[in-house]
Amino acid sequence: MKRIRLPLMRASVMAACAIVATTSFSKISEDDLKVLDSTLTPMGAQRAASKDDGVPAWTGKWLGTPPDVQYKRGNRYPDPFANEKPLFTITAENMAQYADHLTDGQKAMLKRYPTTFKIPVYPSHRDFRYDDSVYKDIRKYAPDSTMTSDTNGLTNAPPQVPYPIPKTAAELLWNQRFSSAIGTEQAIYDQAVVYPGGDIAWGKVRYDIYSPRNDGKFDPKVDINNRSYYRVSTELPLSDRGTLTVGYENWDKAGADNTSRTWVYNPGTRRVRQAPEYGYDQPQGPGGFRTVDDDRLFNGSGERYDWKILGKREIYVPYDNYKIMDPSVKYSDLLTKGHENPAYMRYELHRVWVLQATLKSGFRHQYAKRELYLDEDSWIAVLADNYDARGQLWRTNIATTMYAFDAKTFYPSTVFYHDLISGAYLADRLTNQGPMPKLDSSPQFTEAYFSPDAIRGSGN
Repeated sequence: MKRIRLPLMRASVMAACAIVATTSFSKISEDDLKVLDSTLTPMGAQRAASKDDGVPAWTGKWLGTPPDVQYKRGNRYPDPFANEKPLFTITAENMAQYADHLTDGQKAMLKRYPTTFKIPVYPSHRDFRYDDSVYKDIRKYAPDSTMTSDTNGLTNAPPQVPYPIPKTAAELLWNQRFSSAIGTEQAIYDQAVVYPGGDIAWGKVRYDIYSPRNDGKFDPKVDINNRSYYRVSTELPLSDRGTLTVGYENWDKAGADNTSRTWVYNPGTRRVRQAPEYGYDQPQGPGGFRTVDDDRLFNGSGERYDWKILGKREIYVPYDNYKIMDPSVKYSDLLTKGHENPAYMRYELHRVWVLQATLKSGFRHQYAKRELYLDEDSWIAVLADNYDARGQLWRTNIATTMYAFDAKTFYPSTVFYHDLISGAYLADRLTNQGPMPKLDSSPQFTEAYFSPDAIRGSGN
């Protein structure tokens, strides 16, 4: 059976705390949430600037298109910071000077590609915000968020950020799962595995997502559908062309119908089959370069790992990466040997939560340990380091992000998955030479579009 990417469905320094399956989780109170009006932002980030002002204070002054930026829905997002120049560039020669603000994966990339890999650092910005309705939903419904005893299910949660003040690793992980939640998304993404010699293996997928709870005004009395639907069709490689995958992620594991389901149409057999074990470390993308749960750096159930919070750090992370989607940037210029072209990257200093996963005894996965770096303002995973069974850093992943003016949300764009051992890397979610993704716009999806009957009729 051919395998395709499963899209992500959504989510002060503390002592490390592990997820325990039998733990009882206390709810957040309305009084606890008062700090969202003072020291924390409405999303739960620190409002204040860092001591040296490297991380600026949050302003949240821009909703949608910034002032003086000309943008029409459906077009590419103009770069509101296009005139800015790098403050400095981190290289293998000067990395020791900035080591406190780098991850192990970034240090490894600088050492492996000492003459070509660079981290251009630009001024940091925290000016964008979510719609007021998002903040109101968090304040109103977060106190009712209830986690199942095994931490892998959630009930009565708002559409985004069920735990704006996370106290456990389980709560932080749910914020990451919900971080990219969006009503509808339709996109055609190019994929490219760049091998050490420069040869490229191409992939292309059409990607549709529908989350009824995020599609319009949220009302828990009406929005009882706790499913996020996905439909993926493969165009490249040619050997997989015509493969269709549909299904849904049901994150309310305590409900009467608490299962998540996936069906795959195989053009070779012209049959639709259910894929009950889909997910985790199944290979995905051209050549099976990454795992299913690598999508957006982490995707799906975390039940195979013990999780803990390592605290918060100030790290140079990919941010405001509008240039990476610019159609004037051709793939031949972006996808250079060894790694993406640093000329088209932008890094800023931001505070991130560090979330660590260690494989449980008796469970199997390609990655024995994972470390995720979550942006405090959006909860999106922007960097990830994955280790093999020997404890060796194997893959380091970089997720570019930007603020989507039309959807009024932070949006994960191109992702780079680097194999530090082989020297190859995968560039995923590329759109430079294709159509602009449609976020929270037409077409208006229905549940029927994501059913096995729908792909049975579409396969030809």
